[in-house]
Amino acid sequence: MAPMQDSLTNDTPTDLIAQVRAAAAARTPLRIVGGDTKAFYGEPVAGQPLHTGTWRGIVAHEPSELVITVRAGTPLAEVEAALADKGQHLPFDPPHFAAASGEGATIGGVVAAGLAGPARATVGGVRDYVLGAQFINGQGEWLTFGGQVMKNVAGYDISRALAGSMGTLGLITHLSLKVLPVAPAEATLVFPMDQRDALEQLHRWGGQPLPLNASCWVKDDTAADAPELLFVRLRGAVAAVESASERMAREAGGQRMDNAQAGPDWAACRDQRLPFFDAPSPDQCLWRLSLPQTAPVLDLPYAQLIEWQGAQRWLWAPASAASQIRAAAASVQGHATLFRAGADGAPGVRRFDDESPALQAITQRLREAFDPHGIFNPGRMG
Repeated sequence: MAPMQDSLTNDTPTDLIAQVRAAAAARTPLRIVGGDTKAFYGEPVAGQPLHTGTWRGIVAHEPSELVITVRAGTPLAEVEAALADKGQHLPFDPPHFAAASGEGATIGGVVAAGLAGPARATVGGVRDYVLGAQFINGQGEWLTFGGQVMKNVAGYDISRALAGSMGTLGLITHLSLKVLPVAPAEATLVFPMDQRDALEQLHRWGGQPLPLNASCWVKDDTAADAPELLFVRLRGAVAAVESASERMAREAGGQRMDNAQAGPDWAACRDQRLPFFDAPSPDQCLWRLSLPQTAPVLDLPYAQLIEWQGAQRWLWAPASAASQIRAAAASVQGHATLFRAGADGAPGVRRFDDESPALQAITQRLREAFDPHGIFNPGRMG
């Protein structure tokens, strides 16, 4: 599996390559650190820190081509500001989690974690926007895959395999990403309805030609009188958004929110800063359930927040509820992730569900090909 001949950039990360080669020679495990905003995600990793924060900068931005190429250590906020200046954005809403150090997320961490925000169900995930990547493998070789154009069929599609790999395949140094223009119009509607009605309504709307962009249903606690609200965000052409807003509000008894209020609320949902994401008690864990969009209401006695038209569901529950939660997710062909452990770290509870044998075999072959000595983030994915 040789690297492609045409390089994304002429930037050579000499220092990072030297550090990886030294670690490979000594068989020293490395813990890749960008902004360290997602250190909580996945299994704990022990290893020598390999910092990417100084490897930063926008290498190229071609607004007319809808492509940006950046060094992996570039802060996400810097990339988004450059895009916004040209009326563009990353449509998949990458989250801006906070780090204890005060550092912000990096673009390399965004791709490595593979996490997307509220718009994921309608616009696609992180890997759908990765056009090309350069990374250092576990032998200190600097490889290039993909390119800088949207239609690229040359070579193996390893650049997209890096999305969600949690740094276990290699150290990303450069990324070329597809970007899109900001939609001309946006509107947020809010509807008072319970979870069952909200899911059914979202499924009906999903089968119609409406400019749906994001949804969020939330009930902050399990008390019978706690408010239950469905929020829906529309984006698209002005006429389409206005027409859909009037029709949906009329059909389901909703109201339109002021964008000045709704915008920060959606950002808070994306970044897990809504009141729902405050842990009810130190021993509670935040669970992420990934389900088919058509999955029904699950028989679980925990407060929930639901995104992605039903496909992503968050809930707070103790680590001891792991079997109950995973069984409920599996009953509808989904899976559960222990996203944030409680104060005790949830010892003995694995963060991720077991992969299928077929997926395990593919994952193992990739890791053996790119990191044969297992030096990158060992054990991060279990």
